[in-house]
Amino acid sequence: MKQFVFVIAIILTVPALAWSQQKDSLIVTDTSGKVVASSKVKKGLWRDSAGNRTYIPRKAAIYSAVFPGLGQIYNRKYWKVPIVYAAIGIPIYTFFDNRTWYNRTRYALAVAEMDPASTGYPDSLASVHSSLSTLVRQKQINSLLNYRNDFRKNMDYSILFTLLFWGLNVVDATVDAHLKGFNVNENLSMQVKPAVLGNRAIGLSLVFTFDDKPSK
Repeated sequence: MKQFVFVIAIILTVPALAWSQQKDSLIVTDTSGKVVASSKVKKGLWRDSAGNRTYIPRKAAIYSAVFPGLGQIYNRKYWKVPIVYAAIGIPIYTFFDNRTWYNRTRYALAVAEMDPASTGYPDSLASVHSSLSTLVRQKQINSLLNYRNDFRKNMDYSILFTLLFWGLNVVDATVDAHLKGFNVNENLSMQVKPAVLGNRAIGLSLVFTFDDKPSK
């Protein structure tokens, strides 16, 4: 339990660390690489590789923290929204399902501990879920206790996983907004070229080309 809480705390601190990164200026070049314009960009703002839109990682993080998936919509990564909903929705559904069975098992356990000769026992037994009625009639207290404890444990895990995926949703939106400033156009390339090493040895070299000029 403590390990899960520690992991969640680490994940939730990542957006705060990412907010501390700032970009102060935006430089625009022509096709030859000459600087044609330079403008100040407000701290905490990031532009995409084409300079078309300004992204605010802090805003993306807040959106995702308030409502999961909203930060992904802000970043225009719409395909991630169903993934976010599934990752958070499944643990939430599991929590309510386990809570329902926890309450059923707890009630069945209370009925099993009743005296069969008591006046209200038949009516109470009739209210027990059909899948648990046999255990109640046979007075299998230990089995009912184990089921109740398992459902309770599954509820706790469901809450932890919900918080975990909620935090990952915030981290994803924050990091994605920061990555909008990286150049990922077609001018980025990698080439394998022969290279002459020392002692007359021949090898291969990897050449990475980072060119901000738009492709023609």
